Amino acid sequence: MDATTPNKSFFKKIIAIILGFGPGIFAIGYTIGTGSVTSMIVAGSKFNMQLLWVLLLSCLFSGVLMFAYGNYGLITGETALFGFKKHLKFGKALAILIIVGITFGQWNSLMGILGISSNIIYEILAINFEGLASHKYETVLITAIIIIVVFYLLMLVGKYTFFEKILVIFVTLMGLSFVLSLCFVQPLPIDVVKGLIPSIPDVPGGKMLVAAFVGTTMASATFLSRPLFVKGKGWTIKNLDQQKRDSITAAILIFIISAVIMAVAAGALYYEGKEVTQVLDMANTLEPVAGKWAVTIFFFGALSAGLSSIFPCLLIAPLLIADYQSGELDTNSKQFRIITAIACLVALIGPAFGANPIEIQILSQVFNVFVLPIVILGIILMVNNKKIMKGYKTSLFVNIGLYASLLFACIISYNGIIALTEYF
Repeated sequence: MDATTPNKSFFKKIIAIILGFGPGIFAIGYTIGTGSVTSMIVAGSKFNMQLLWVLLLSCLFSGVLMFAYGNYGLITGETALFGFKKHLKFGKALAILIIVGITFGQWNSLMGILGISSNIIYEILAINFEGLASHKYETVLITAIIIIVVFYLLMLVGKYTFFEKILVIFVTLMGLSFVLSLCFVQPLPIDVVKGLIPSIPDVPGGKMLVAAFVGTTMASATFLSRPLFVKGKGWTIKNLDQQKRDSITAAILIFIISAVIMAVAAGALYYEGKEVTQVLDMANTLEPVAGKWAVTIFFFGALSAGLSSIFPCLLIAPLLIADYQSGELDTNSKQFRIITAIACLVALIGPAFGANPIEIQILSQVFNVFVLPIVILGIILMVNNKKIMKGYKTSLFVNIGLYASLLFACIISYNGIIALTEYF
C-alpha cells in the first residue's frame, strides 16, 4: 500500500494541473483544429517560414483579447454580447452584426471541415477498396451526410462532453506526432529568423493566407465565449490573476503548436518543392518520421481534429444567441434544434458541389477576419467604462495591446478584401 501511495499522489498532481489549466484549454480547442492545421501546412509548404510573424502577432493579440474578455466576465458577471446590448449605444445592432458575421464564418468553416473529414475517410477506404476510385464524388457526399447526421443526433442527446474528451486525445496524438517530426525535419534557422520580419508573399494566394492565419488564430468566437467559460469554471473576481496566467498560457501554447506544424511542413515539403493542393498531400508532412504509416497517422489525427471541430462550429450560433439573451444554452429547445439543423444543411453544400475542401477551409478563415475589428472595438469600449467595470481600471499596457490589435485587425481585414477580390 505504501509503495502505491507516491504513484497515486503523482497522478493526482498531474490531474490537478490539467484541471487547473482553466478555460484556456477551450481556447486551444477552438483555435487548433482542421482550419489551423490546414492553414499552417499550406503556408509552410508554399512560403516556408515567411508568415511566422503573422502567427506571432496573432497569438500575442489573442492573449490580450482573452485576458480583456475574461476580466470583463469576472468583474461584471455578464456575458459579452449581452453586455454590448445592455451598455453600448448601438450595442444591440453591434451584437446582432457580430452574431451574423461569426455564424457566417463558422458555417463556412464547417463546410471545409466536413469536406476534409469526408475526403480523409474516402482516401482511407480507397487504399483498401480500389473500386471506389471511380466513385469519389458519391462516396465523399454519402460519407459527409452520414457524419453530419450522426453529429446532429449526438448533439441532441447531449453526448458532446464525453465525445470531445476522447477526440482531444486523438488531436493531442497528432500534435505530438508533429513535434516528433520536427526532430527529423526542420526549416533552416535563418528562415525562422527571416519569418519574424513582416512581409507578405508577392504571389497568388499570399494575401489570402495572411488573412486565413489571422482568421484561424484570432478567432472572434474564442474571445466572445471567454466570459461564459470563466463563469462555467466557477471563477470570480478573486481569480483575476489566475485568469491572466490562463490567457498567457493559452496564447503561448497556440503559438508553439501552430509554429511546429508550419515548421514541419516547411522542412518536409517546401525544400522538396512540394505544395499542398489536395487533402492527401498534407500527410507528406509526417513521412520523414512515420514513413509508410504517415498517411494513417496524419489522417487519424486530422480526422479527429476535424470531427472535434464540428461540435464547436455547430454550437457557435446557438451559443452566441444564448449569450445575447443572457440565458443558458438549452440543447433541448426548439430554437437549438432548428439552428443546428440549418448549420448541418449548410455544411453539406461543399461536398454536394464537389468543391476542394482545402480551398473552402482557407476561404472560411478569411471570412472570419471581417468581424474581428467590431469584436475588438466592443471590448475596448466596455473595459474602459469605469461604471460598467465597477471602478476597475484597465491598465495602460492592456489598452496599448487592445488598440494595437484593433489596428492589426483593420489592416488584415483590408488585406482580406483585396485577397477575395483577386480570388473571385
